Amino acid sequence: MRRDIDDALQGWPSDPEPGEVMARELRARDGRPILQVRIELGLLQLEVEARPDGSQPHGYPTYLDYLRDRVASRRRRSGEDDAWRMNTDHCTEVDREFFQYYHRRVAWLSLKRYDRAVRDADHTLALMDFVARHGPDSEYVAHHEKYRGLVLFHRTQAAALCALDRRRPDEAIDEVRSGVQGLTQHRRGWLTEHEEEEVPNEALIEQLQRLENDIRKNFAVEKTLQEQLDEAVAHEDYERAASLRDMIRSKERTG
Repeated sequence: MRRDIDDALQGWPSDPEPGEVMARELRARDGRPILQVRIELGLLQLEVEARPDGSQPHGYPTYLDYLRDRVASRRRRSGEDDAWRMNTDHCTEVDREFFQYYHRRVAWLSLKRYDRAVRDADHTLALMDFVARHGPDSEYVAHHEKYRGLVLFHRTQAAALCALDRRRPDEAIDEVRSGVQGLTQHRRGWLTEHEEEEVPNEALIEQLQRLENDIRKNFAVEKTLQEQLDEAVAHEDYERAASLRDMIRSKERTG
């Protein structure tokens, strides 16, 4: 039985453009869907569901699920969870999960599987939230929080493009505006605690603003329902606000 990966690499050179992720989706010999990402020294093979490496840490779908259950058990026993802190082993496994989900997220983006990129970004953000609450020290927390802006950017980009695939440009604009707000808040909070160190959110915000302008121009969208609702609330026009909320809910129900 051959154990090399020559067949998998045949005709798949490793010469990407700067910033390009070379990925493909295919089926394994047993028929299950998998992802492959081309790297300089070979390839990465990722599962498409739950953990990208296909493992079940301590019998859970992801390591985050395992940690959440540990904290929930503590809460049931003692009524508190904020005092619980991750140890060295927890940090090692969390970092492994971060790394795996990053590779799969950028692969989904490369393949334009935006709904799956959103899902994986949400998992990473939830993992970051857990670290922010239960990390062993501020240095470890900061190491992860520094990259929250990039994950928010990926999620916003994917959610907006997913909305465009569904021919919902107004929803895409709302996703971009929400993402810009999140990135702005993250940058402001980061600079408050780390005045000497900048995060690259400003460039990411500019990219999202260009995306918003392109969507408005290409789809002739002046103001979304959510923007009109925000204006109505700001002007205390509550009757119009109620009508706009009904319109938004009706639109959400129809998909």
